Amino acid sequence: MNTKLRNNLFGYGFISPFIIGLLAFTVIPMFASLYFSFTNFDLFTKPQWVGLDNYIKMFTEDSNFWQSMKVTLIYSSFSIPLRLIFALGIAMLLNVATKASGFYRALFYLPSIIGGSVAIGIMWRNIFGNEGAINSILNLFGINPILWYQDPMKALWTLIFLAVWQFGSSMLIFLSGLKNIPTEYYEAAYVDGAGKIKVFFKVTLPLLTPIIFFNLVMQTIMIFMTFTPAYIISKGQGSPMGGTLLFSLYIYQQAFDFFQMGYASALAWIILLVVGIITGILFISSKYWVHYES
Repeated sequence: MNTKLRNNLFGYGFISPFIIGLLAFTVIPMFASLYFSFTNFDLFTKPQWVGLDNYIKMFTEDSNFWQSMKVTLIYSSFSIPLRLIFALGIAMLLNVATKASGFYRALFYLPSIIGGSVAIGIMWRNIFGNEGAINSILNLFGINPILWYQDPMKALWTLIFLAVWQFGSSMLIFLSGLKNIPTEYYEAAYVDGAGKIKVFFKVTLPLLTPIIFFNLVMQTIMIFMTFTPAYIISKGQGSPMGGTLLFSLYIYQQAFDFFQMGYASALAWIILLVVGIITGILFISSKYWVHYES
């Protein structure tokens, strides 16, 4: 065995755990779900080929499909820009070097680590409960309690607030981008008489557009995958009146509440297509607003 072949075999051996994991937990399940999306499959009996019936039913008969799609689009339309705005704002505040800056970065990043947990979902549900912390604060100012979970739009806003609260990962990426902006640009702008607001829009924001684009794409994908908060806050029902029925939660209901694995697989491929289209639009539009140094 020659040296080149031996080195290649060693290399393949080192990356084999990743390749096996990718095949076993990503590639093969994806192709299996694509097959199941054309079948009637309930986990207990052999899949029965039904062709495009699941997709036809989805678009013509299933009102919950359109409700979950509407809720998900509303949820993403508010949570993504608000999360990025908060992340950029906090990053700019933390960009000033202080002795406690490391502590504050860790503190603001913490919600991104624990925000998707069951415990945080339960805590958030209690905070916005009829006798929760939010209504207690409102009561101090003589404001009547808000019944967050009895109105579809108010219930959805509790999920949006939770999504915005988890801005830590985007914040750290913005902070890294801010630190890479040469100080000479700021000095030249101030010498020319530009104020802080003009410097932000003419210097900081244009130079951050690659970071904004990256965060926008990543957060879009993550937001469409949101499941745990919606499941915990609505107790798995998407209530009230489907107001918190995110698409991921609806897929879960079809798969594990009604055992319609074939239909759930079809739903999963539709949301993959939607995310792919949105991501494609972002990439196509990026040439008009993303500015690279080159």
